[in-house]
Amino acid sequence: MDQNLLIIISDEHQSKALGALGHFVETPHLDRLAARGTMFTSAYTPSPICVPARASFATGHYAHRNRLWDNAMPYTGEIPSWGHALQAGDVDVESIGKLHYRNAQDDTGFDALHLPMMVVDGVGMVWASIRDEQGRVSAPTRMLGPHIGAGESKYTSYDTAVTARARQWLADRARRERASPFCLYVGLVAPHFPLVAPEEFYARYAQMQVPEPKLSTDAPDFRNHPWIALQDKQMSSESKFKDADERRAAITAYYALVSWLDHNVGQILDALDQAGLGESTTVIYASDHGDNVGARKLWGKSNFYEESAAVPMIAAGPGFAAGQRIATPVSLLDLSVTIPDVFGLSMLPSPLGPVPGRSLRALAAEPYDPERVVFSEYHAVGAVSGGFMVRRGDWKYIYYVGFEPELFNLADDPEEVHNRSGDPTLTEVQASLHEALLAICDPEVTNDLAFADQAALIALHGGREQALKLGAPGATPPPEV
Repeated sequence: MDQNLLIIISDEHQSKALGALGHFVETPHLDRLAARGTMFTSAYTPSPICVPARASFATGHYAHRNRLWDNAMPYTGEIPSWGHALQAGDVDVESIGKLHYRNAQDDTGFDALHLPMMVVDGVGMVWASIRDEQGRVSAPTRMLGPHIGAGESKYTSYDTAVTARARQWLADRARRERASPFCLYVGLVAPHFPLVAPEEFYARYAQMQVPEPKLSTDAPDFRNHPWIALQDKQMSSESKFKDADERRAAITAYYALVSWLDHNVGQILDALDQAGLGESTTVIYASDHGDNVGARKLWGKSNFYEESAAVPMIAAGPGFAAGQRIATPVSLLDLSVTIPDVFGLSMLPSPLGPVPGRSLRALAAEPYDPERVVFSEYHAVGAVSGGFMVRRGDWKYIYYVGFEPELFNLADDPEEVHNRSGDPTLTEVQASLHEALLAICDPEVTNDLAFADQAALIALHGGREQALKLGAPGATPPPEV
């Protein structure tokens, strides 16, 4: 029987916010998927912000190889994607929902796009490409949205429409006479802000004592790393809550949106089974990045702490043992390679050279690899210089151009509250991790290239004053549904 593939990618889902990992959040449908498949418990985004992460996921290349640095540099299809690889292998491939590419007219590797969500006007957040500390401006509105709490938003309405379209697509597919293999990509936006959750889901958490995020109001003397403080200053979400009750509502709404997301995933998985396609379809779930949800008094993503840079990743189907958990670090770039591998295909030759990822099916069959390195980088809104992360074994090393680095042992310090950088007993460990970073890119050279490309983009749009007028101030508006 031909093997099909269903990929579900959410937006801003914290990696630990899964019931299957012992979290208080209710995710019964994702837990069910994890029980019959494999969880990758150390999975990361290639860049902790939407557009670069999704471009890298499309091509399988690091953001600095794509030279698509921020939310004003979307994927255009010029670099071959996993979708192009499937098309070359005669696999039917369609998308439903959020892609965050440039526009629906570009050839990005899909036979058809349903309800596609792209960057605003094909250009995205150009105002946020101005990153130097003297030239940038504060966000024009509150990033998290004007209303926080229970209710409906354009995002919840969009997810409802995407889920309904996915269910219909699967039902229609089951009725087709030609049973060729297919790949269906579904992009949901929850739990991305605005932090407005349907009443049924919000009420579940409003009645709970949701734990206070770490290093927040219970640590009044805590000070963020200087790079982090400057990055956060541009949005300054923590300072824009009306009062403590609204801040509590924001935390409540985020976890309610995780359960709302899970509800929609369940609807899609049920439709897959009802269509008689469950046994013949590999299912993979992941998110583009996480969300800080108030930890360290930070909101949104845009840094390399676990809340932001780590992502959930679950795969069920041939090659993924039921109930298996893989601790070897992986990234969305490995997922890029996995998609064609499900069909016995490979990524197409790219002008950027070979992709760095490996198939998750191969990684799931191997023992834990303490030497495997995964990489993430950030050159987008708020960052006054480039940030880079390598994860290897228990260690995470974060390098900021022009600032002191950070070093964490995630086995001893899973909450990343003890920066070990500069510890004289760890000099060799830190040096080795820096060498691993240099094997991927030169951070100073990469930082200069990002700023040069962003300066060219700003000039293309008529200069700083014009650039400041371009792009959504916060969440990208979805298409009308």
